[in-house]
Amino acid sequence: MTLTVKERRNKSGTVLVATGEINSETSGALLQALLPLVREGRPLRIDLTAVTYVSSAGLRTLLVVYREAQHAGVAVTLYGVSEEVRFVMSATGFLDFFETGEAAAAAARAKVAR
Repeated sequence: MTLTVKERRNKSGTVLVATGEINSETSGALLQALLPLVREGRPLRIDLTAVTYVSSAGLRTLLVVYREAQHAGVAVTLYGVSEEVRFVMSATGFLDFFETGEAAAAAARAKVAR
């Protein structure tokens, strides 16, 4: 399967929408799409709603993006992480590196409840 990426820009940052599988064949293209966005210094949201599979190569790509973002002081948030992808990322500890849209929404709700 292939991976397609589309980016959308708005006032609050950039959204990269990924569709397909992130594996050894597609992770290089994803990295080439993400690193320039991180280097722009704007908040980056990665929408994984339509991602059906992430291999170890895909996890490595996300780790490189995370490290680059930390170095640049850029916030990276993952959205739409499916149960299958969430399980793999959680089991390997990769989910701990990223803010997720679900976590951000929960934090906002908690802030309002105070």
